[in-house]
Amino acid sequence: MTVIERCNRNEYAVTLPVPIDIYDRASRIAKVTAQPIEAVLLQQLRVAFADPLSELPYNEQSELNALALLSDETLWTIARERMAGEKQARLRTLMESNSQGTLTSFQRAELEGLVVQGQQLEMRKAKAAALLTERGYTPGRSQLMAPVGLKD
Repeated sequence: MTVIERCNRNEYAVTLPVPIDIYDRASRIAKVTAQPIEAVLLQQLRVAFADPLSELPYNEQSELNALALLSDETLWTIARERMAGEKQARLRTLMESNSQGTLTSFQRAELEGLVVQGQQLEMRKAKAAALLTERGYTPGRSQLMAPVGLKD
């Protein structure tokens, strides 16, 4: 039986049956971390319902949210997208120079820009793959590594 009761303006108390396997895992974590089991369960709920996009700049959030409006075919294309070969080569060169401590300030800015572009690409790819999964597909490594001919 589930019971929901409002405690104050910001909280509800919820009493619900918890499957034994979940209770056992939470109990072990609580014991190892010296926390009450309620704290462990609440933390897991926070993680489960967290919105990872909320920490991104608004324009990036909007771009990622807009992917939901695209066709499956377009999402597959995005999920398979890769950084252009020339940019990858330049990134490797700059990273090597960085590890050797020989970057100029201009090269450092260029490296930072390429890293940001790579991170944004990976976010788009991950979001596209997540949407494909929600739509019933199972995007595996071999499907995501298929060539697509997209260039920047």
